[in-house]
Amino acid sequence: MKILIIGGYGVFGGRLAELLSDIDTLEILVGGRSFERAQEFCAAYRGAAVVRPLEMDRARMAEILARERPDLVVDASGPFQHYGAKPYVVVEACIDAGVNYLDFADSSEFVHGIAAFDGRARAAGVFVLSGVSSFPVLTAAVLRRISQTMEIVSVTGGIAPSPYAGIGINVMRAVLGYAGTPVKLFRNGAESEAIALVETMRFTVAVPGRLPLRNTRFSLVDVPDLREIPPEHPALRDIWMGAGPVPEYLHHLLNLLASTRAAFGLPSCAPFAGLFHRVMNMMRYGEHRGGMFVHAQGLRDGEPAELTWNLVAEGDDGPYIPSMAIEALVRKLVDGERPADGARSAIRALELDDYERLFENRAIYAVFREPAQPGAPPYRQVLGPALDDLPAPIRAIHDTTRQRSWRGRARVRRGSGLVAGIIGRLIGFPAASDDVEVSVVMAPERGGERWTRRFGDRQFSSFQWPGAGKNECLMMERFGIVTVALALVVEDGRLHLVPRRWSCLGVPLPAFLLPRGNSFETVRGDRFCFDVEIAAPLIGLIVAYDGMLEPD
Repeated sequence: MKILIIGGYGVFGGRLAELLSDIDTLEILVGGRSFERAQEFCAAYRGAAVVRPLEMDRARMAEILARERPDLVVDASGPFQHYGAKPYVVVEACIDAGVNYLDFADSSEFVHGIAAFDGRARAAGVFVLSGVSSFPVLTAAVLRRISQTMEIVSVTGGIAPSPYAGIGINVMRAVLGYAGTPVKLFRNGAESEAIALVETMRFTVAVPGRLPLRNTRFSLVDVPDLREIPPEHPALRDIWMGAGPVPEYLHHLLNLLASTRAAFGLPSCAPFAGLFHRVMNMMRYGEHRGGMFVHAQGLRDGEPAELTWNLVAEGDDGPYIPSMAIEALVRKLVDGERPADGARSAIRALELDDYERLFENRAIYAVFREPAQPGAPPYRQVLGPALDDLPAPIRAIHDTTRQRSWRGRARVRRGSGLVAGIIGRLIGFPAASDDVEVSVVMAPERGGERWTRRFGDRQFSSFQWPGAGKNECLMMERFGIVTVALALVVEDGRLHLVPRRWSCLGVPLPAFLLPRGNSFETVRGDRFCFDVEIAAPLIGLIVAYDGMLEPD
């Protein structure tokens, strides 16, 4: 099978070619305006598929199709918002040539308008699917799964790309082109408009038991979901979809530009695309992780209900997700499974099962999560079903709201520095000892738990409670005037406590000074064991203690 990828050496097209590299029956034409860049991509390509560079201009599409005779054309170039007076020239050329067509279109207007070619595509015996990417294909697949258990009334969703994902220049042109302009969406049960990149919200993408993404700022973007999803769900009254690019200070600048343009009727911000593209691809720092969420509210058996789908992707796997929808369709074509003829949005092209198969063997984790039950134990509220994956002794200490007392033995190490000693004395950490009796009393208190620890004749306490707002999906622990937000990570039967944020008297403190250490709970034999290490940059070890506990 021969595939022509327009923009085949770009961000999305290049990743699609990589995803298909194991299929030895494919010939991939890597098309674009720069023959040199296409050659460079093909020279570096590794895989069983055959790749060939192709210099092309979409204005000469009919000539190219007649000469190359591909089985499928994939438009991965864009920006689809800026295709001019004749935005569907490639689509029309494909239909006239009897060639199947897919695209990565992120423009709601472009995807919505593709249905106008349905009759011509059917008559030509080809399929034309537009918007074959995470927005709207993955969103729609998630919502169809949710609709099996509840009637959907409201939808909120967003994508938070890794800072290392790389943003194509055409994506930047598209976003800056519509920033500050009205986008069509569904609100209060009717078609409405809202200003792109002006409306914002915050959300923490979290898969229970895994390290959550940092709380992310999302801004309204013009994506096909806003217009294509409402007809799928008759009871749907509201939909909002956002993107959460980082670094956040540049995101705030985008919001400011959009607000200024909307307020004063200024021209498009697209001329700044090159500058933003360079800066955002230069300012790559932080965790190489990305994610996506879809939050639905509605009715289940006549009662209010809500369900959230969270996806976290680690490292280099996340940036491939936008290209996976077309990967899945190509693999189906190779296996003889073909979409029906006609032109339409790709909203029903795949089901969530198709994506889940693609996520296998990758560091991509996705789950549905119900809201925490009011009055549930704090660790149950944060971990949800992941608490059930831990050994029984760890569940016994955390999965209850009753006061309990545990007792055992411990070893204590103290930092040797002056500052470490002062901090240890202020909090009341125990003195160094190779073997000391330890007891812990956990008592419910004001929406959380008071943990009182006694090592020999020394006692100190902390207060723990589930975080909210920017600390959502984290466990908060306050020692005196200092509060630390901890991620609860389940791995290999251990519960790891990973510091993520901290504050003093409610004032956020610098992340580079955040206390760290390898702290976890585990089970040895049938005994609950703990290993806590508290250290800080520039200070070193403050205290470390490990030991075992049994119910008193």
